[in-house]
Amino acid sequence: MAEDLEQLVTSLARHAKQAARTLAAAETTRKNMVLLRAAAALRGPEGDAVLAANEQDLADGRANGLSRALLDRLELTRSRLDAVAEGVETIAALPDPVGELLDPRRLPNGLETSRMRVPLGLIGIVYESRPNVTADAAALCIKSGNAVLLRGGSEAYRSNRAIADIFGSALEAEGLPRECAALLPTTDREATSIMIRLDGVLDVVIPRGGAELIHFVAENARVPVIRHGKGVCHVFVEREADLEMATRIVINSKTQRPGVCNAAETLLVDATIAAAFLPALGAAMAQRGVRLHADERSLPLLGAAAVAASPGSWDTEYLALELNVAVVDDLDAAIAHVARHGSHHTESIVTRNADKGRRWVREVDASLVLVNASTRFNDGHQLGLGAELGISTTKLHAYGPMGLNELCTTKWVGYGTGQVRQ
Repeated sequence: MAEDLEQLVTSLARHAKQAARTLAAAETTRKNMVLLRAAAALRGPEGDAVLAANEQDLADGRANGLSRALLDRLELTRSRLDAVAEGVETIAALPDPVGELLDPRRLPNGLETSRMRVPLGLIGIVYESRPNVTADAAALCIKSGNAVLLRGGSEAYRSNRAIADIFGSALEAEGLPRECAALLPTTDREATSIMIRLDGVLDVVIPRGGAELIHFVAENARVPVIRHGKGVCHVFVEREADLEMATRIVINSKTQRPGVCNAAETLLVDATIAAAFLPALGAAMAQRGVRLHADERSLPLLGAAAVAASPGSWDTEYLALELNVAVVDDLDAAIAHVARHGSHHTESIVTRNADKGRRWVREVDASLVLVNASTRFNDGHQLGLGAELGISTTKLHAYGPMGLNELCTTKWVGYGTGQVRQ
């Protein structure tokens, strides 16, 4: 059986690798038509089939004791599926990065050089729970000329299969290989290990999910890995903040959708305004069912919703209605706290002092650093990318949401008139 599984995964990957060459040369209009066909299908009867498959996945998930956060990530509603279709249409409307020339220059010898955007090749995506990733990954990879090998979690297998079938049919309708967007047709966990060891076939692998999955892929892959790590995101309410604005931002960052990686997990408050800000904030969080893990300075100010934080609280990604709260002395202390406990994901400051905002932007190391805005904006759709393959918390070769440009690399090209090197 192990040999059969290895043959299955390897064969599918090799066919996807061949399909990547065809897709890399496909015209923009052809790729766009694939995406528009897929979006229309997601809105139509095929989309209803996706929702029916998702209901089965949800029923199994509840029976198997999946957490509330994971069930939220797994669930597809008609409105969520329509939003996925809208994202696919947005990607179709974006400029095609493939073939774009960057940094053109004419050398003294007359040689004309530039860097050309080109696809990465065959991208492997390993992800958990969220079936919308199947559509986002397929759409982004197809538009950027990459083939994609999709390895979703077993808890979403039916949903992923239904979405992958939609993209496969759209590819075939435009005369492109179905293998350009291939889902591994198995729930066997060993398939992941086989896939990420396919050096020479897979060009890069991107894991999306919990810390355990990301660590496993990074430790066992034989191909380059772009990590999409956990989101221990902070909001710092600085002493010169508009407190009404700060309340809106904190509530939105934590409660708008708590089970996602760009939700805030820690609130830092300047000591100068803690007594004025935290009691009302604590009451607002209690009304919304948020459990607060508070340090010694904030605990007396937060009311019944608060409990004492533990040493491990500050490094925890709750993905739930739970929030750490700490009082810090000043901007320096807030930056130091983020440096110790942040995960390079998203960090926001609320302040009316422009110089302090600029300092936060310069000194805080994260894939998105914000001034006076919710952490929930670290998202490819929100930032105008249409969608993203995830949010890279490493810096090679992308940092932050990975859209079309980030799914390409560049090669040097040169046009000469017979130049030879002396």
